[in-house]
Amino acid sequence: MRPVRLDLADEALARAVLELQREAYAVEAALIGSDGIPALDETLDELRAADESWLGVLDDDGPAGALSWRELDDGTVDIHRLVVAPRAFRRGVASALLDGLDAMFPDRPMVVSTGRDNDPALTLYRRRGFAVVRHREVIPGLWITELGRRPADGGSARKVVG
Repeated sequence: MRPVRLDLADEALARAVLELQREAYAVEAALIGSDGIPALDETLDELRAADESWLGVLDDDGPAGALSWRELDDGTVDIHRLVVAPRAFRRGVASALLDGLDAMFPDRPMVVSTGRDNDPALTLYRRRGFAVVRHREVIPGLWITELGRRPADGGSARKVVG
């Protein structure tokens, strides 16, 4: 399974990614006990207007997973979204997407956030060398965990849990 760049200027593809995102974040909402995840209510126009680059894994039914990121001014790669279709859970889609991003930015630090109680995502990121930086409440009742990873030769992220 090989990730490909996604261009959300293609309206049909953007609609498929939006549906994928809603399915995936609905599962996360159940895991963390909060439906306050902003992406659950995002519109197609908002998704397409977000200044993010995209990778995706496609199968016969369309996008099986997608990852978006931004490059920060200091060179850090900020992973904004990593979503996998429930039909594709446990098939290595998230790992393939992260492998693709790592291949694009092998020497860059990376950051990502996920629901504090999203154990599958936290396990995945920790397995890939990310360390918890902090926990924070983004809206009442919605806690996220921020994680970071330095390049392989630069050690691990500074752990500051608070």
